[in-house]
Amino acid sequence: MDHGKSTLVRALTSIDPDRLAEEKARGLTIDLGFAWTELPSGRGISFIDVPGHIRFIRNMLAGVGSVDAVLFVVSAPEGWKPQSEEHLRILQTLGVEHGVVALTQIGLVDEDLHELALLDVEEHLEGTFLSGAEIVSVDSLDRTGLDDLRAALDRLTAATPTARDLGRPRMWIDRSFSPRGAGTVVTGTLTGGELAVDGEIVIMPAGVRARIRAIQSLGRSHERIGPGNRVALNLSGVDTTEVGRGDVVVLPGQWFSTSRVDAGLDVLASVDHEVSRRGAYAMYLGSGEFPVKMRVLGPHALLPGESGEVRLHLPAALPLLPRDRFVLREFGRDETVGGGMILDVDPVLPASRARPDLSVERVVAERGWVDVDELRLLTGTDTEPDLGTWVGSPEALAELEADLRRRLDDAGPLGLDLATVGERGRLMIARFDGVVIEGGRARQGEVADPLADHPVLAQLDADPFSPPDPEGVTPEELRALVQRGLLVQVEGRFFTSRAVDAAARVVARLLARNPEGFTVAEARDALSTTRKHALPLLSRLDSTGVTRRRGDLRVAGPRLPDPD
Repeated sequence: MDHGKSTLVRALTSIDPDRLAEEKARGLTIDLGFAWTELPSGRGISFIDVPGHIRFIRNMLAGVGSVDAVLFVVSAPEGWKPQSEEHLRILQTLGVEHGVVALTQIGLVDEDLHELALLDVEEHLEGTFLSGAEIVSVDSLDRTGLDDLRAALDRLTAATPTARDLGRPRMWIDRSFSPRGAGTVVTGTLTGGELAVDGEIVIMPAGVRARIRAIQSLGRSHERIGPGNRVALNLSGVDTTEVGRGDVVVLPGQWFSTSRVDAGLDVLASVDHEVSRRGAYAMYLGSGEFPVKMRVLGPHALLPGESGEVRLHLPAALPLLPRDRFVLREFGRDETVGGGMILDVDPVLPASRARPDLSVERVVAERGWVDVDELRLLTGTDTEPDLGTWVGSPEALAELEADLRRRLDDAGPLGLDLATVGERGRLMIARFDGVVIEGGRARQGEVADPLADHPVLAQLDADPFSPPDPEGVTPEELRALVQRGLLVQVEGRFFTSRAVDAAARVVARLLARNPEGFTVAEARDALSTTRKHALPLLSRLDSTGVTRRRGDLRVAGPRLPDPD
């Protein structure tokens, strides 16, 4: 508090980040402020000015959830404060790895105090991600050191890795408002992918759909905007009352939304009590504050300075991924407990058995089989499928193969009905060497085909258009003959496929003589059969496109064969 952060931002950018009348009246940052400028190199840089006062720690947390780097401000006359320590620990917990330190208000101290302040800051930064970071002494009022700070910020932006475009944009909303005549505007830091004007987006957790009417970043309009930018989206199709801080902008169908996660939690060493499920906790994730229920996985509690795994239950489903960072605070004590990283966005094991980590193999092993698209939603990782679109654990693959080989052996010469083995079974059997697949059945290649010359075929072909009821054949063999296409079953009658083909040529000759069509009686006489057999035969020819019904007549269909 009162270390000159907002004054410094204003001096660097000529933009006052304190937007609220109360902030200006009290000289105190209450809510998030936003500003931007161009550095000497020509790079653009955005600032999120966060409150320093302990009473506004929630707003501070909302502002740092998506930052790439930090400009850490300490006042030379005030020195390092408890809030400086808490802010540093929060940034470290969130995985921030790059920063510059500004030692401000140096015009208020003499040279000796200036040197002591520098040593004090260096000592407090030792062992943190800011250890060895540039420390620039500035005075925002007389502009001492501002050029040096701009140069340091230029070096910082050059050294900080650029945001990766993963094709999955996500923007945590930190502000929403409705300018006169402009509809709804939301702002945030875009990560993960690109957004474009006229694109459809979904605002979670409510699932509200909207369209992007316009995009601005650093005061300029854009048709498209990539990750790593501060972004303002003008939206249509959503009212400003439907969105707010802590909501998330994503594209439809790209994210797994979850209200239960397993995570790694690092408890701060400064906490003076154990951390257990007893407590009223809030999870700070992205720009949001979410009350959560927590259970420690394994031991009953974590001690100060300890790390462990926890299961967190959120009040609403959010689009999350493993490696998302969070901060955990305890309402009752009004203290930061620690923070960590999400490990599993869809835990399937009971808490007593869960051992979460970041490996894709564990996610697959706990499920046995996972569709490759679902696995990408759960892990954010592209994985090569094992069977079709499925990824299987080694145990699941081995179990499926052993079961299929046993069933193939048990099926005997008739073969295994592939309709009984499911999608993954059919895909795996197709890989087996020495297995023949015909007519929806699979059999070992060295086994003679019992269906090719089955006696029932000759029995029915003896009188092809008036065949007797099949004899000396089991129901399973009949099904296999139909599956293979050797027999055709129509309205309870069985015909060989050769008989059906021959009947098609007979009606083709009928139609060659009389293109206007033929009656059932004419077909019956041409086939030298009975009406009982003619009707199912004609029904089969209708269904396969050989003929078409037109009133009481049959006319040529698109698949009528040559009469010869």
